[in-house]
Amino acid sequence: MKDKDLAEALKSIIEKELKIFSALIPKDAFKNIENNIHPKVEKIVEQSGYVKKEKYENLKRIIDNLEKRISDLEKN
Repeated sequence: MKDKDLAEALKSIIEKELKIFSALIPKDAFKNIENNIHPKVEKIVEQSGYVKKEKYENLKRIIDNLEKRISDLEKN
């Protein structure tokens, strides 16, 4: 799940649960809640063994570069 999708899902759940009180809560409160909750949820998700696609791709690029360097060193 992409970060944006996860954030939107959380926002949707929070909005649904707080629909009754939405008239009392300022619009920017949802954004503040999202900004406070998202890092915590992301940390929990990563502790479960999942990582963001961006992080995965960066790690994969690093690994590929290291494997190429090792291969080049073995040839010499």
